[in-house]
Formats: sequence, structure tokens, C-alpha cells
Amino acid sequence: MTTSASSTAAAEPGLLNPRIAIPFLVVSLIWGSTWLVIRDQLGTVPASWSVCYRFAVAAVGMFLLSAVTRQSLRLDSTSLKWTLLLGVMQFALNFNFVYAAEHHITSGLVAVIFALLIVPNALLGKWWLGREFSRNFVIGSVIATAGVALLMAQEYRAAPVGGHEVLLGTALTLIAVLCASVSNVMQVAPSINRYPTTTILAWSMLWGALANAAWSFVNHGPPVIEMRAGYLGGVLYLGIIGSVVTFPLYFDLIRKIGPGKAAYTSVLIPVVAMLLSTLFEGYDWSALAAGGAVLATLGLVVAMRSR
Repeated sequence: MTTSASSTAAAEPGLLNPRIAIPFLVVSLIWGSTWLVIRDQLGTVPASWSVCYRFAVAAVGMFLLSAVTRQSLRLDSTSLKWTLLLGVMQFALNFNFVYAAEHHITSGLVAVIFALLIVPNALLGKWWLGREFSRNFVIGSVIATAGVALLMAQEYRAAPVGGHEVLLGTALTLIAVLCASVSNVMQVAPSINRYPTTTILAWSMLWGALANAAWSFVNHGPPVIEMRAGYLGGVLYLGIIGSVVTFPLYFDLIRKIGPGKAAYTSVLIPVVAMLLSTLFEGYDWSALAAGGAVLATLGLVVAMRSR
């Protein structure tokens, strides 16, 4: 490990630090709930238009948040181009692949596969940012991955679709994971990291909403919207609570503890989603699901204790 990487790791606060633990749990709990809302969005409205509405709301909210907190919205031309790429990767491609995947496999399986985000985040963090990962992080990641594998096995057994559909849905989800990982690591790059998180997110969400609108218009024609209260409420929840509240917290976590550790929210999220499904949908826990949840949580604890 280089001297700079060592000093960066030594300076990273631990999970028990309230500045880390509170946003980590808030992000995990909220994003764990969004899977239920996303599933309700799949119906009359093309998925890409739903994603467009979500991030149009989120962009407005993020610009307002930047104004309220008196963060400058000015970026130089290079950084503005980076936000364009970040917006397309994170808020257009990533979410469109997620919504597309949920047409083929259950939202539970999509959430579980997304827990594998820890792997590309850690590898890209090392390759791009020079952030080494310790022995404890590797051990924790192996334990968590074993837990994810059990959860995947459970969701695969429960999926009411054929093998071809599962493979297609899994492939789409893995592409979404890669898009999310690239954008996670990208926003720690010096040309972006020197600006406030809310500023970067405001522009990125705007570009993401515009990219979604262009894609939707080309593929599905003029905007389609469902006036059902549940759908409109879902758009507001995903746009404000699921985006404006969470993404600044998550991107700040990446800046403070690195993309590898921050991605551990994706390990906790499917567990939260399954707990909420138990409360609201009568989800029946099997031995595989319970064992996977325990291993995933244990891996999280081990990895987050590392430097």
C-alpha cells in the first residue's frame, strides 16, 4: 500500500462513528423500501418514463436543496462534462436496466444481485483511486458474498419464471451494477470531488432526466403518465425521499469511507427489503433466506471494521 493510500485509510472513520453509522442506516432503510415502490411503478407507464419522472422531481429538489444550503451551482466546463457522464451512467442507464430486469425476475432477486456492487466498487476503487482493501475487508466481502449467494438461491427458487427469464433478468441487473459502480467511483475523481455533493447531484440528475426523456420519446413516443394516486405518490417518494434525501448521504459516504465500504449499503438493502416484505406482503422466511441474511450482516460487520 502506498503512503498516500495508507494515510487515507487511516483517516477513514469507522462504522460506529455517528457521522457514518447514521447516514449508512438511513440510506439502507430508505433504499430497502424503494424496491416495493418500484415494483408498483411497473405497469401502464413505460419504465423509462417512470425513471424520467423520478429524476425530474429529484433534479428540481436537488437544485432547491443547493439553493437553500447556499451551495454554488457553478461548474467549470470539464466538471460539467463529468456530471453529464455521471448522470447518464447513474440516473439513466443504471435505473433503466434495473426496471427492465424487474420485467423478467422478482424485485427481491434484483435487490439481492445488486448487493454484488461491493466487488466492482472495491476493484475500481483500487484501480482508479489507489485505495487498497485490507484483509478484513476481503474476509468480510467473502462472507457477505456467501450470504448473497444463499439469498439468490432462495429468490431463484421462489421466482415464478423460467430459466431463460431468470438469466436475462440477471444479465440486465449485472449491467446496472456495473453502471452504478462506474458512477460511484467516478464521483470521487478530483474534477468532481472538489465540488459540493449537492451541486454535482443537481446537474447529474438534470442530465439523467433529460437522457431518460430523450430515450423514452424515441422508444415509446410522447410522455405517458398514470394518474393513480399510488403511482404519483410513488414518483414523489422515489424522487424526494429515495433520491434527494439519500444520494447526497450516499455520495458523502463514498467520499469519507471509499466506494468499497459505501457499497455495503447494497448488502443491507435486500435484507431490509425482505423485512419490509414480511410486514407488508407476508413474505415467508426460509432457512436459506435467514442464513443468507445472517451471513450478509456478519460480512458487513467484519468488512466495516477494516481500515
